[in-house]
Order: sequence, then structure tokens, then C-alpha cells
Amino acid sequence: MFPAILKPKTSGDLARLCVIVALFGLIAFGALRYDNFLSSFNMLSFLRYNSMFCLIALGMAFVIISGGIDLSVGAVAAMASVCAAMLSNHSWYAGLAAGVGAGLAAGLLNGFMVAKMRIQPFIATLAMMLAAYGTALLLANNQSVSVSYETGFTIIGQDDFLGFPIPAWIALAAFVLGWIVLERRPSGRHILAVGDGEMTAKLMGLNVDRTLVAVYAISGALAGLAGVILASQFGAGQPTEGIGWELFAIASVVVGGTLLTGGSGSVGATLAGALLLSMVFNILNFENGLGWISLSAYWQSVIRGGFLLVVVVLQARLNKHSHEGAAA
Repeated sequence: MFPAILKPKTSGDLARLCVIVALFGLIAFGALRYDNFLSSFNMLSFLRYNSMFCLIALGMAFVIISGGIDLSVGAVAAMASVCAAMLSNHSWYAGLAAGVGAGLAAGLLNGFMVAKMRIQPFIATLAMMLAAYGTALLLANNQSVSVSYETGFTIIGQDDFLGFPIPAWIALAAFVLGWIVLERRPSGRHILAVGDGEMTAKLMGLNVDRTLVAVYAISGALAGLAGVILASQFGAGQPTEGIGWELFAIASVVVGGTLLTGGSGSVGATLAGALLLSMVFNILNFENGLGWISLSAYWQSVIRGGFLLVVVVLQARLNKHSHEGAAA
């Protein structure tokens, strides 16, 4: 997944290499500064909780690479968590299917609005965000929906397999499949081509509409899967959860070196970007514990916004230098 980005040839490759180096540098810093940073409890808790954010970042990567944006992922995850909780009393797979199915339906509708109705992705997915939050609140009657503990549904979010959190296994499998699709299948080249320019892709004979519907469906399904993990992990469907998740996903993709204009991107670097942002807040929690600083949870949004701004500015500078070098 990572070897292709270890030999930088373009500004995008350089940005992806930088995020890998920054991630390992941050891990080394934490290991040297904090006694229990690399403890199994911290590492497994970190992976268990942040698997949800990695999943929505993966879906967002496909959408942004295609030249779009999906503002609805957080709301869709919240709606999916409610649907999964409501059906979890039947069986664990009913809850899983309900959550993923709800996300997939939302993604397909997003794709239809963007590809067939020619609505701008920002507007289409903003409308879906509002609709999904409203649906979640209506279904849950504006309160958390408890899951069933008798059908094994909570195993999805709370148990381990071979000493590794099940949510992390799910996220890892999703990223491996995502890497295969983007790097080893013709569909991946189609997504990149559409992101480079829809008109050019049509002239090449590609089915642009089908590709757009597919990437939004992937994003919706992965958001639904994140919602299933959310409900299973916390024991309840959360209709008010997911606020700001779309910003985390966008930040993860951009930090991973993917341009917001589309046409290029990396699944491996997106994973590194999501882990890097999550690791920053894990570091801050340890720092709070030492008593050197005291930052409330509200500062996370401030730091995330500043981090994203810095990365976008650096991307713009790298692209400018790259174009200047090519022109020379």
C-alpha cells in the first residue's frame, strides 16, 4: 500500500511521503516522552476508536479523487447507527446490514443527484446531510437507541480478534480493498480520469455517470459501516453524533496529499493522514495528563482547522513550484 509513495516524483508524491514521515515521527516522539504511550491499552484503544474515522476518510478519498466532495458522511453515519441499533435485536447481521444499507442508499442518492441531476456535489451532499440528520432524529425520537446485547451485535465494536480490535480489522480490510480498486483495477483509473476532467473522460469513452454514482455509493456505504461500529462500540445508536466528521475526513484526505481538485490521490496516504490527525489528539491527551498544558476538547476543532490550513497552503506552494519547474 505504501511503497508507491516512497519514491517521490511529483509534488503530490512528496506530500504523501511527508505525511508518512510525520506520522512515524509523531509516534517516536510519543514513545520517548510518555511512559505508557506504546502500551497495548493505548494503542488498541486508539485503533478501536479511530477506525470509524479511517473508514469515512477512505470513502471521502474516492469522492475527492473523482473531483467531488461529500459533506453528508457524518450525518449518514449517525443515521446508520440508529438504523443498526433498531434492528440489532433481530441479529447482529441484521443490524450490520441495516446500517450499511442505509449508508449505501444515501450514497446512491448522492450519486444520482450529482451524476444524473447535475447538482453541484457541495449542494447535493449538504442537502443529504440535513436530511440524514433529520431522519436519524425522527427514527430515534430525538434520543439514543439502545442496541441488543443478546444477539452479539456489540462484538463488532467491542471485541478483539487475534489480539487486534475487530473495528481495526474491518478498517484494514476496507483499505486493502480500496487500494486494490484504485491501484490495480480499471475502475481506479476511471476514477482518476474523471477527477482529471469529466469532458476528457467522456471523450475517452468512459461512463462518467456510473463512476460518479459508484464513488458516492462507496462513501455512503463506508459511512454506514462507521455508523454500525459507532452503535456497537457505544451500545447505542447516536442520532446527534457525527458532527464534524466530514471535516475530519476531508482533512485526512488533504493531509494525505490528495488535491481537492481531484485527479490524483492515494489510499495509503489517506490512511496515514487519518492516523496522523488522530495521533495529534492522542498526544494532546497525554500532554494534558502531564499537566504542562490544559486544552479542552473544543481546541481539537481549532487545531484541526489550523492543521488543514497549513497543509493546503503547503500544497499550493508545492504545486506552484512544480508548475514553474515544468514550464522552465
